[in-house]
Amino acid sequence: MTRRVAAIDCGTNSLRLLIADVDPARRELSDIERRMEIVRLGQGVDATGRLAPEALERTMRVLADYAEQISRARAGAVRMVATSATRDASNAADFSRGVQEVLGVLPEVISGDEEARLSFTGATAELAGPGAGIRAAARSRPAAESQPPSGPQVPPGPQPPYLVVDIGGGSTEFVLGGADDSGDGLAAISVDVGCVRLTERHLVSDPPSADQIEAARADIDQALDQVVAAVPVASARTLVGLAGSVTTVTAIALGLPVYDPRRTHHARIPAATVHEVTDRLLHQSREQRAAIPSLHPGRVDVIGAGALILDRLMERFDFASVVTSEHDILDGIAWSLAGE
Repeated sequence: MTRRVAAIDCGTNSLRLLIADVDPARRELSDIERRMEIVRLGQGVDATGRLAPEALERTMRVLADYAEQISRARAGAVRMVATSATRDASNAADFSRGVQEVLGVLPEVISGDEEARLSFTGATAELAGPGAGIRAAARSRPAAESQPPSGPQVPPGPQPPYLVVDIGGGSTEFVLGGADDSGDGLAAISVDVGCVRLTERHLVSDPPSADQIEAARADIDQALDQVVAAVPVASARTLVGLAGSVTTVTAIALGLPVYDPRRTHHARIPAATVHEVTDRLLHQSREQRAAIPSLHPGRVDVIGAGALILDRLMERFDFASVVTSEHDILDGIAWSLAGE
């Protein structure tokens, strides 16, 4: 039986909404509406330990708009998940009260492990199904491989176990599992490196200096040491990357004239291309980055840090490519509502 649900993901940088019809029996999730607004709820949290008043105001204003849309769509269940910024803030209660007044439900300030599990469900639910072929980035193919194939070709699908990596604003989640894992079989960890946190902590010049980039790398490498200790990453056969930093790097790697999730979803980007894009972003000025047509204005100042996280983990764990997924924690939240 199909059920209409509404899922909201409130991260450090963005506030996102998914209204969908979910059919658990057929394992189908059909979008009614997807929205994303940059609210930067985590502005200054790393330094002050508190949610800034202006950040709370921005978030509540967008949330009120989402509440109206949910009401018009007649969603039968609503779940809002809040992640890194609200876990770290001493005034998280102010945030929760505001959400309940605007949305009518309390936000769930979930652990990093739960965030990782929801992301894994959203990212991998469709990977094992029929037609799960992965598109390679055309620009990365050698010239000999760019010729038309001699016969029917079926793109190879991603092979489990999957390492799903969700690069957020304040934290990054790593979760390893097979095609059918939903909880107990997963290994997961959340580490405190994200595109907003690293930018505010290190990448403060325009463009960042070599010393600032090296300091950010050191933070990332220290976090990856924690990942190695908690998750058997060497057993992963496919890296699946989620969230705005990964999808934006993918759009840039593909040379898209405008951001198009139909093109970025399930694209496979080689490690060398990720490194090239990362190096370019870190050495561009803010004005140069703002001119990139596929880059959302709200990510202009933090995309270098997000790309660096992806680049470093691919090098450290020796992944030849990353499969990008537009389906992530939002889809996982929606699936979690399907059986209620």
